[in-house]
Amino acid sequence: MDGIGIGIPKMVSGTHYGNLQKVRGGKRTFGITPHIPGGFITPEQLEKIAKVTKKYNGVIKITSGQRLLITNLKGEDLPKIWDELGMEPAVKKQNSVKNVEMCPAGFCKRSKFNTIGTGMKLLNKYKHMDMPCRTKIGVAGCRNACGSVYSKDVGVIADKTGFLVTAGGSAGHNPRMADILIKDVDEKEALRIVDKIFEVYKGEAEAGEKLGDFIDRIGIEVFKEKTLA
Repeated sequence: MDGIGIGIPKMVSGTHYGNLQKVRGGKRTFGITPHIPGGFITPEQLEKIAKVTKKYNGVIKITSGQRLLITNLKGEDLPKIWDELGMEPAVKKQNSVKNVEMCPAGFCKRSKFNTIGTGMKLLNKYKHMDMPCRTKIGVAGCRNACGSVYSKDVGVIADKTGFLVTAGGSAGHNPRMADILIKDVDEKEALRIVDKIFEVYKGEAEAGEKLGDFIDRIGIEVFKEKTLA
């Protein structure tokens, strides 16, 4: 497949990324996913994406990860498309922090804390950071945990009494509900615990081991001792 794996971003030309989406009749079509921080996008960015997608006969799909997948693209067009979009890829390598998903928080009447700022702090610190396996972070402004926070590797959830920090969630073939590590801490402490989670995970997990699998292997109580100290 010329080095292009389905679902895994690869360099098609230079520093331009794309996923092979389909091979039919010898023709290959690719998809790209621009980075949209927290799923928040301006009208001007939407207009540019629509214009470029239309120009190259693409199709836009809204993903479950608060992103826009632009698919049905020709491989040879990808460098021009990225240049015209003026955006960076959402994912650059497989085993890394792939996303920080956020709820509407301050725009929602149920929000207990405007966690958009919390999410952006996490995004700015961990975006594209190397990990033992693909890793997702979820952030929510109330216990409803919109954005499926409990299915994320790491979650930060606001409540009226403080923040919860969760770890080990996963969807896909082997779904796992995240464990609640701690409740009722302030934002600063929640972010410190997230940092400790990644420190332990990066330092002790096996290559390709999901965080939830790592927790199951060493035991949740041992994991808490390592991350909450």
